[in-house]
Amino acid sequence: MTSSPTPTATTTPTAPAPPTAPAPPAPGATAPPGRHDLVVNVTGLRCRECGRTEDLGASHVCGWCFGPLEVAYDEEVVAARVSRDRIASGPSTLWRYGDLLPVLRDEPDDRIDLGAGFTPLRPAPRLAAHLGLRELWLKDDTRNPSGSFKDRVVTVALSAARALGIDTIACASTGNLANAVAAHAAAAGMPAYVFIPHDLERGKVVGSAVYGANVVAVDGTYDDVNRLCAEVADRRGWGFVNVNLRAFYAEGSKTIGFEIAEQLGWQLPDHVVGPLASGAMFTKIHRAFGDLQRHGLLDTAELPRMSGAQATGCSPIAEAFERGSLDVRPQRPDTIARSLAIGDPADGYYALQVAEQTGGAIGHVADAEVVAGIRLLARTEGLFAETAGGVTVANLVRFVEQGVVGRDERVVAVVSGNGYKTVEALDGTAGPTHRTTPSLTDFLGMLHD
Repeated sequence: MTSSPTPTATTTPTAPAPPTAPAPPAPGATAPPGRHDLVVNVTGLRCRECGRTEDLGASHVCGWCFGPLEVAYDEEVVAARVSRDRIASGPSTLWRYGDLLPVLRDEPDDRIDLGAGFTPLRPAPRLAAHLGLRELWLKDDTRNPSGSFKDRVVTVALSAARALGIDTIACASTGNLANAVAAHAAAAGMPAYVFIPHDLERGKVVGSAVYGANVVAVDGTYDDVNRLCAEVADRRGWGFVNVNLRAFYAEGSKTIGFEIAEQLGWQLPDHVVGPLASGAMFTKIHRAFGDLQRHGLLDTAELPRMSGAQATGCSPIAEAFERGSLDVRPQRPDTIARSLAIGDPADGYYALQVAEQTGGAIGHVADAEVVAGIRLLARTEGLFAETAGGVTVANLVRFVEQGVVGRDERVVAVVSGNGYKTVEALDGTAGPTHRTTPSLTDFLGMLHD
């Protein structure tokens, strides 16, 4: 019997974690050659609902209407600097789009760069043929440093934390974010606390603990973890990347959209299909296309249709879409797709708006289809995705069958994490296909049976 890895701390949703010592001066991760000189390009934070502005800081809720805050850019500064040539001359990481990301200080050492981003956009001809699609591409974010797209958002959030003088970093996570925070904090020399549900996949627990982070297993769901973290953030003043640093964190997902456009020769696809957990990545990819269009960097005028994918066992956004409503009703998650198991998604309302405005859809599939999706992607394209990738592919299959995705469309599917993190999902479905003795005769005989 295999023993489970042991978190470095266990708590309930109401027990704050102990304080930590201040970090030593951060050595910083080494930025690769080609790093841009960036200038301050933000003016503050702006409420997404009422539009009021606030000063830059570790804050995510509007003090006036309690709406979510997002970064307010100095559009004149951005417009004066960003160009295709400047992007092309940048590093082969997400910082090639640094002029379009929040820069809080003219201090290069603020920027953390472990090599996240600029992942391959792979043609997928065999999967396309299987589905009857003319053209299918896979945005392969399994290639990021800790194996998921979360490295993007953490890169931006930790860079903002440094500029704001925050010395301890933390997160509420379903696993992938914990891995990314732990890795980036280690490289930056910052103490880290990652809060996770107690029953996460073993690979994700190990993938956080190995970096030396404080791994806090909470007896509850992700939504319980998230509530606890909001309380801890208020009490301790730590930088929770997806709580009080969420305005900066969310900007990192825009780089998926920037890359899709650049890698398609500054064209856009007709349709993008991606997984939905909080909904932030989905909405920010859409926002990225709009940013590129506004700054005259695209050769096409039409923005893509956006369709989202959930697992049936945690499908609050898909359920609202089926009702034709923007009112997301929280659910208690029960699915193998734990990285998407957010029952009360912070950006669900905005994800529904994007799907509706672009003519997309939001669907859900059963866990058996998630496993089938993982295996289909691996068998046809040699890409092993975690359960979120299985959710995306399985929903894509449905969308094609239902006519939501047109067979003549140029389609991009976002594969957000590596399958080696969630091998438990394939228990009983993937193992040795043959068994033999060390004898060549026995092996050849087996082939003839």
